[in-house]
Amino acid sequence: MSKTSTVFKQAYNRCLALLAARDCLPSEPELCLALGVSRTTVRTILAHMAESGIIRWDKRSKVRLREPGAGDFFPAGETDSPAEIIERSFMRLLLAQGVEPGTHITEVELAREIGVGTGSLREFLIRFSRFGLIEKRPNGRWMFKGFTRDFALELTEIREMFELRSALAFVELGEASPAWVALDAMETEHVGFADAIALRYVDFSELDERFHRLIHNASRNRFIVDFYDVIAMIFHYHYQWNKADGRERNAVAVNEHLAYIDALKSRDRARVTTACQAHLKSARATLLRSLPRTVV
Repeated sequence: MSKTSTVFKQAYNRCLALLAARDCLPSEPELCLALGVSRTTVRTILAHMAESGIIRWDKRSKVRLREPGAGDFFPAGETDSPAEIIERSFMRLLLAQGVEPGTHITEVELAREIGVGTGSLREFLIRFSRFGLIEKRPNGRWMFKGFTRDFALELTEIREMFELRSALAFVELGEASPAWVALDAMETEHVGFADAIALRYVDFSELDERFHRLIHNASRNRFIVDFYDVIAMIFHYHYQWNKADGRERNAVAVNEHLAYIDALKSRDRARVTTACQAHLKSARATLLRSLPRTVV
């Protein structure tokens, strides 16, 4: 597997975060589950870490030789997939000054600006149009219908219903479910992230997205899982709309995640409900505070 692949780089960064809070890495099958990649990719990751002097890898032994530093992580620009590039560029357009309800978007011009093919862009726009923010018009044109405060409130209401349903489904998963291994890895990653918050707080949105997607996937409901795409997109980008107090805000969210994870691992439905609702209430407040001044 080429080390230039997006999948490799994303998984490598996650493995570095996993290693940051422990002295050794788990078995290859456990890493496959925790990172969501094949054994071939896991072995490529381990080999690269060994070459970089981060671990000593000897068959089943994967001992940490040094703590990963900021320079060991692949930068965000190298870990984005084409779909993520389109998503990021499109959201920046929607949230830019002057993009108001009624603004028309042309596929050809937008694809040229982003640097992607019109086919890939059109596929994204069609998927995104289901949620009412944009509307298809003739001849490759789209109309932006507006991101309003009411839209944000409706979105958070649906998110809170779906996520609580998913969180309660999570605690009913069997002991052998890979989700528990992934949750353990997620907890370790959060602890490492909290320890390095001063350097990595700007990367929180990616960790946040993966954490909540893990919970939503436990619902085993295709509609909940599918709708999480738009939830993730909006909540992902609200961290970029207003960067004031970003470090403090993300530090609070990381601690809320850790409390949430602890509640999930307890399998206590009352604790899970309390932790879930507390975190989503905080996320709702942050989203509303972060809306651009032009949004009403």
